[in-house]
Amino acid sequence: MSVTSRYRDAWEGFWAEVPDEPGAVFWDAEPALTASRHLARYEPLVEDAGLTMVDLGCGNGTQTRFLADRFPAVLGLDLADAAIDLARRQQEKARPSRCSGLLSFRTFDAVDMESVARLHEEVGDCNVYVRGVLHQADPGDRQHLAEAVGVLVGKRGRAFVVELTEVAGTRLAQLVSSPSGPPAKLLPVFRHGIVPGALPDEELIELFARSGLSTLASGDLPLITTEYELDGSRVELPSKWLVLGRPR
Repeated sequence: MSVTSRYRDAWEGFWAEVPDEPGAVFWDAEPALTASRHLARYEPLVEDAGLTMVDLGCGNGTQTRFLADRFPAVLGLDLADAAIDLARRQQEKARPSRCSGLLSFRTFDAVDMESVARLHEEVGDCNVYVRGVLHQADPGDRQHLAEAVGVLVGKRGRAFVVELTEVAGTRLAQLVSSPSGPPAKLLPVFRHGIVPGALPDEELIELFARSGLSTLASGDLPLITTEYELDGSRVELPSKWLVLGRPR
C-alpha cells in the first residue's frame, strides 16, 4: 500500500513552490520555538540516545538540522522529492562542514509498510520525531502511519508525536475567514488542496495504542507558526504531544 497520487502530487506541488529561505512555510518556525521545546519533554524519556533519530515528515529539514545537534545520527524522511531537494540545499547552506555522514535526507512513503520494514532492517530500532503529520494525512492512512512509527521504534526506541488539537481547526477557520484575509503563508496550503483534517483528540492515543505503543507522557503546547497576529505576536495553534514506547 502507498499514499494516493493525489496526496503525493499535492505535497510535491506545495514544496516545489516554497522559497529557499528560512520561515517561508506557515508551520516552519525556528527550532527554538518548536523542536527545542519538544525535546525538553522528550529527552528525559529517551532510553538510548545513540539510536538513529528519524524525523518523519521532515519537510525542508529545519527541525531535522536542529535534531542533528542532539543525536549522533539523524535521518529526515519526507514523501515529496521537492521537500527533500530543498532540505538538502538548505543543509548545504546552513551546515557545509557539519554532521558529514550523520545527517541525511531521503524520499520515503511511510504508508508503504514494506519500505518501513526495510528501513528498520537497515537502521535498527529508532527514536522518532513526528510533528504535525497525522492531521494532514488522508484519514485512511493515519493508522498505517502510526504502525510505521511502531515498526521504527521497535523495542528500544521512543517516539515524540505532536499534532494539532480539535480546537486548532476552529482557530484555522478564524484565520481563513479573517476580514484582513488569510495569512499569506497559509494560502499555498489550501491552494494545493492540503486541507488540515479533523483528528479527534482521543483518536491520537488510540492510533498508537493499536500499533502496540504505550503513551509514556503527554501534554499540551502551542504550535507556533511563522505568521503574526495584528498585535505583532506569533500565530499559535493548540497542539497535543505524546511520548510513546513499547510497554516494559
